[in-house]
Amino acid sequence: MSAPAHVPVLLAPLLAQVAPVGGVWLDGTFGAGGYSAGLIAAGAEHVIGVDRDPDAQAAGDALAAARPGKFTFVAGEFGELADIAAAQGHSALAGIVLDIGVSSMQIDQAARGFSFAKPGPLDMRMAQSGPSAADVVNTAPEAALADILFQFGEERASRRIARAIVEARALAPITTTEALAEIVSKCLPRPKKGQIHPATRSFQALRIAVNDELGQLAKGLEAAESILAPGGLLAVVTFHSLEDRMVKRFMAGGADDGTRVNRYAPAGQHTALRWDRVTRKAITADEDECAANPRARSARLRVARRLEGDARPVDARVLGAPRFDVGGIWA
Repeated sequence: MSAPAHVPVLLAPLLAQVAPVGGVWLDGTFGAGGYSAGLIAAGAEHVIGVDRDPDAQAAGDALAAARPGKFTFVAGEFGELADIAAAQGHSALAGIVLDIGVSSMQIDQAARGFSFAKPGPLDMRMAQSGPSAADVVNTAPEAALADILFQFGEERASRRIARAIVEARALAPITTTEALAEIVSKCLPRPKKGQIHPATRSFQALRIAVNDELGQLAKGLEAAESILAPGGLLAVVTFHSLEDRMVKRFMAGGADDGTRVNRYAPAGQHTALRWDRVTRKAITADEDECAANPRARSARLRVARRLEGDARPVDARVLGAPRFDVGGIWA
């Protein structure tokens, strides 16, 4: 079997943290199959690969054909992971891997509209269905646009950019990545050498909003807690501070029995612990991996082991997600 075109970040340290690999695993963001293939090679008995992007189906079919009996691909999203595992006959998994955010495959396809560096339609939909980034940009109220840019992109010039977008769309719809990037760039100073492109935060914010990425992350964490067997491992790779903060708080909260003061949850009576943090600090890529794969520079890996405590519902806002109703942008 040839290596997947997309190289997953932090694969080697992830496999090292979850070794020895065995049992049934779920790869919640299959993509091109790099994590799934790595888990199988490391000893997983079977891997269930899940992805909401229809383009992932071909890679899933190829891996299933190359490793018969070792891999199954299922189209779906984080909120469906528990049902998917049950439908495959597995209610107590050995491990789950989640790689949060957009993949390099999606970014590299200009027609998907994720990148300001690649001229294309302003789309950004991972599932290739539902409202697009162009729909948000051209229909959301100015205040909602500013909230999206500030909350999801941490863009300080959010109000200025939102106003410029509304003024521009009054003249003509904003339908391409280059058109939006130009509008945003005119609102910000020219970047100095080594600084990010002016549109980086705005594009990140719109992508997160369009795909409800933080809400999906919360659903994925909740599903993991319900379908991992005691001793099962959860490995999550994130790419920006909003995601990493949510994962960190989720794992830390599950490792608290309620007898300690915890600023993320009220103190209460002693309860059975739900998680043991395998990694106390996030693992980052070394210099060699960053040189070979620049996308790895911002990646953070956290791993936790499921304990005996009963699974609980997860609220994205309690984990630190911005208090903004994504659905409201189309209301």
